[in-house]
Amino acid sequence: MKKAPVGSKAAVLGASPKQERYSFKAVRMLKEHGFHPIPVHPAGHVVDGIKALKSLDDITEPIDTLTIYVNAKISSKELGKILKLKPRRVIFNPGAENPELAQKLRDAGMEVVEVCTLVLLTTEQY
Repeated sequence: MKKAPVGSKAAVLGASPKQERYSFKAVRMLKEHGFHPIPVHPAGHVVDGIKALKSLDDITEPIDTLTIYVNAKISSKELGKILKLKPRRVIFNPGAENPELAQKLRDAGMEVVEVCTLVLLTTEQY
């Protein structure tokens, strides 16, 4: 797995404003490690001081990584938006696994991994 360049942008699909949620912690840790998180949630709430975008379609700049924290039922509906966004890498965090979507993204040339974003950041493998 190729590491993301420090300073690169990462979309966090399913970002939560609740501090105990792993998706909130991912936004915070991405900032702490020098990356630029883009929280995405339909409610558009604020996540660790960053206003969330309501859809992946609202992202207008290139991103390196899409890290997913929603279940397969939700993420399956995002295929077209993910293909349009063209992230270099897609991370399916524990509980967000979606083998069918993962294969479609691999077929489109994206790097796809099933791993915890927090672990990658903590072990400097992100």
